[in-house]
Amino acid sequence: MKTPKFWNNNGGMATLLAPIAFIYKAVTQWRIKHAKPYKSKAYVICIGNITAGGVGKTPVAAAMAEKYLKKNKKVVFLTRGYKSKLKNTVVDLTKHSAIETGDEARILAEIAPVIVAPDRAKGAKIAESMGADVIIMDDGFQNPRLYKDESWLVFDGATGIGNGRIIPAGPLRETLESGEKRAQHILVMGEDKTGLKEKCHLPVHFGHLEPQPFDLMHKRVLAFAGIGHPEKFYQTLKNMDYEVVETRDFADHYAYSEADVARLLKEATAKELAVVTTQKDFVKLPIKYRGQVHCLYVRAVID
Repeated sequence: MKTPKFWNNNGGMATLLAPIAFIYKAVTQWRIKHAKPYKSKAYVICIGNITAGGVGKTPVAAAMAEKYLKKNKKVVFLTRGYKSKLKNTVVDLTKHSAIETGDEARILAEIAPVIVAPDRAKGAKIAESMGADVIIMDDGFQNPRLYKDESWLVFDGATGIGNGRIIPAGPLRETLESGEKRAQHILVMGEDKTGLKEKCHLPVHFGHLEPQPFDLMHKRVLAFAGIGHPEKFYQTLKNMDYEVVETRDFADHYAYSEADVARLLKEATAKELAVVTTQKDFVKLPIKYRGQVHCLYVRAVID
C-alpha cells in the first residue's frame, strides 16, 4: 500500500476516519499498558517508529549493529519478518529465500544473525541461546512482549508526523507524546522540513541515507521500487546525475514474479534504458534476472 496523500493534511477524509482511529489508538494503548514484557539477559535496542510507511529503520539498524560489532559484541537482529513464512527461526541465507524471510531480514543477515519471530520474547530467548550480547530489533516499538533497554524513534524528515492523526486517519500508530514516554532518542532522517524537532522533548539526532556509488554505462534509467516512499529513491538517482526516464511503483514489500521482471527488462531494452532498483527489491528478484538489474545500496549515517 502506498502512503495516502491525505495523511499529510487534515481534510475531510481524515475527519471521516477519526472514529476508527480512536479505536485503533485505544487498542494499542490497552495492549501496551496490560503487557508483561520479558526482560532479556542481552541488551535490547529497538529501532522503531510511530508512523506507518518507510523511514529507513533497516539501514539504521544495520548501522547500529556495526557500531557494536566494532566493539567485539555478539549482535543478533530480531525482526517480525514482514510477510515472512518463517517463525522463531534463524535466517540461513544458503537455505531460505527472500520470499521466506522477508526483505529486511535478508539484508540484515548479511551483517549479523537474524531471528524472524513474531513473538519477540521467544525470539529474544533464541538470541540468548546464541550468546547474544546485544539484540537489535528492526521495528517492534509497539510490540509489548519484550522489554527494551533503549529505543530509537525514527522519522522521515520530509513528512514528520504528517497530519498528526492516528491510523487510518493519519500516519501515526500512536501519538508522539505516548511514544516519547517509552523511548530515549529521536532520529530524523533527512532535512527536518516539518519542524519536528521543536515538537519533541527527547534528544533529537539527525541522519541521512548515503547512497553507495555505482557506475552505469547508460545514465538513462528505468527505476522501479516497492517501498513506502519510492519517490525518495527516484530523487536519489537524480541527485547522482542519472536521468530517470521511466519509473514503476509497486506495493510495499512486493513479491516480484518472473513475468514482472521480464516485462520491466523488455520495456527498458526497447528504450535503451538501464534498470535500477533498491536493495530491498533486489533481494526479492528471481535469481536468473539479477545480473540484468542494478542495485542501489545505501547506508545510514547519523550526523
